[in-house]
Amino acid sequence: MWAEIIAIGDEILIGQITDTNSTFIAKALTTIGISVRQITSIQDTRTNIIDALATAKKSVDIVIITGGLGPTKDDVTRQSLCDFFDDTLVFNEEVLSHIKGLFQQYAKKPMLDANRSQAEVPTKATLLKNDFGTAPGMWFEEGDTVFVSLPGVPYEMKNLINKQVLPKLEAHFCLPYISNKTVLTYGMGESAIAQKIESFEDALPQHFKLAYLPSPGKVRVRLSTKGVDKDQVQKEMRQKLDQLLHLLEGIAVGIEEDGQLEQIIAKLLLEKGATLSLAESCTGGFITSLFTQHSGASGYFRGGAVTYATDTKVSLLNVNQEIIDQQSVVSVAVAEAMARGAQKQFSSHYAIATTGNAGPEKGDSQVEVGTVCIAIATPSGVFSGQFIMGNSRERVIRKTANKALEMLWKQILKN
Repeated sequence: MWAEIIAIGDEILIGQITDTNSTFIAKALTTIGISVRQITSIQDTRTNIIDALATAKKSVDIVIITGGLGPTKDDVTRQSLCDFFDDTLVFNEEVLSHIKGLFQQYAKKPMLDANRSQAEVPTKATLLKNDFGTAPGMWFEEGDTVFVSLPGVPYEMKNLINKQVLPKLEAHFCLPYISNKTVLTYGMGESAIAQKIESFEDALPQHFKLAYLPSPGKVRVRLSTKGVDKDQVQKEMRQKLDQLLHLLEGIAVGIEEDGQLEQIIAKLLLEKGATLSLAESCTGGFITSLFTQHSGASGYFRGGAVTYATDTKVSLLNVNQEIIDQQSVVSVAVAEAMARGAQKQFSSHYAIATTGNAGPEKGDSQVEVGTVCIAIATPSGVFSGQFIMGNSRERVIRKTANKALEMLWKQILKN
């Protein structure tokens, strides 16, 4: 069963926003056994919409459209759908009543005239109630192909996908069962991992696929399979996943579906009744944000300090100025002092410290761009290292964060 996702909007094509909607929809479809053949981004014009729908109809079973259902004149998706399906727009009182209710409940003011147009819907569409917005979702059937049009507002689209579209697709089609498991690895590059598991990959049955998803400082290894017998698929996946985890022992930190590394670390800290603090310089609070973006962080996270300037390392973390003068602000000695300072300042069991030159210009230190020092303070001591993280600022920050998480994870397992 194949699907195509069509994202409508000039704002995507000019790079003004990132198309996160297509990513969410693709993941959601995969969970119910629908494979995405293609994701297409198009301008919000009648010609582009009709051409994209006609092309998709030739190659897929399901077409999911997102965007272009707003109340303004530049949103032409509804009329384009009518033209494609040889249909007309009709006024729907139920949709109008829903729109009025939203304005009364949330806007606390009368409905705008422009929003009345969103109550005009194609006669051939099965309407999908949008609990959080004014534009309803629309379901069309043309021959053997299902077309679903959804609003582009992310939280509206997500609710419609989860509550209405997925159940309706499952009821409409006989779908296979798909299983994806992604192993999170740290500390080894893509090529080295591929060589390490080459025999395993070569011996995989034809209905299994292995993919490598590298990013700065980590590689995700995804194992995928599908079949009509859910129990058999799950059994085979468990067997192959166990083999893969055994081969990746020492660099595999967990399964992505169970959470990212910061979530795995959080679970370990909570199980041990331990706490964490951070002292960040070159990462500028990025590592802190990784932990605090997840609920429950207050159960283990004590606090953090972004001591970007050299003097704040001294005043806030009690780093000895002599160490900075003698060994440079980007040094293992300073990173260790920062980690101990955070550990003491926030009364935490563990602390991460980062100091480095993320570039593109050199800062308070004359070390080469990409040089980073990381220290982990633990109940039994401080462990540190100096690394070369490349010359792209964003890559340096992300790679440093991933390396720091890897180091912390290993130290927590030891203590």
